[in-house]
Formats: sequence, structure tokens, C-alpha cells
Amino acid sequence: MKYLHTMVRVRNLEKSLDFYCNKLGLVEVSRKDIATGRFTLVFLATTKEDTAQLELTWNWDEEEYE
Repeated sequence: MKYLHTMVRVRNLEKSLDFYCNKLGLVEVSRKDIATGRFTLVFLATTKEDTAQLELTWNWDEEEYE
């Protein structure tokens, strides 16, 4: 079985990128700002060519989760 990507919702994009890139060694493959939905998608992988990716989703507006 092969997975395409896994999505993780993050509250602080800069801190999350520091953790995943600087601490775990992942690299940013692509980034998409979706202004109409007010969120950013950042795709990370072990290498630029890796098809198995981690998607960080950051909502521009703070949301409270219960």
C-alpha cells in the first residue's frame, strides 16, 4: 500500500515548519495560499522528488476547537 499524503492542521505555521523542517529534516515541496478560503497549504516530504507528502493546513483566522 502507498499513501499520497497526510494532512495535519496547524495553529502556527512558522513553528510547525521549524519543527518539521529543521528538527525532522523534511523539505518544503510546494505552498498554496487559498485567499478565498483564507488558508495556506504547505506540502513537505523527505526529498523534493518524494511523492509521499505531509500536508500542513494553516487557517488564517483563529478557530477554537472543543
